[in-house]
Amino acid sequence: MKARLPQGMGGQQSMQSMIKQAQKMQTEITEVQEQIEQETFSTTAGGGAVEITMTGRKEIKELKISPDAIKDAVDDPSMLEDLVISAVNECINTINASTEDRMGAITGGVSFPGLF
Repeated sequence: MKARLPQGMGGQQSMQSMIKQAQKMQTEITEVQEQIEQETFSTTAGGGAVEITMTGRKEIKELKISPDAIKDAVDDPSMLEDLVISAVNECINTINASTEDRMGAITGGVSFPGLF
């Protein structure tokens, strides 16, 4: 006995349509990934004592440390270390959030693990 699907479900046309949609989504995702990789993201920590700029690939392009933070680090280097770590982590979180938002617009909010 053959199973019957409701009208419009299954069939060659439906499968081809799904494949075309998936290919279009793949192209859009690739384009957005390339755009994000070309962008730069900046954040600060410690009220501007440390500023970091990263690419969308999460590569550090620039790190600025204020002279006052450097002076304070002479007595407490761990404070400066914490500020740098905080700025890096915040910048990574900003990149991840931007990526998720933009990919969500393409995928309709459906997550594809390992894709982005």
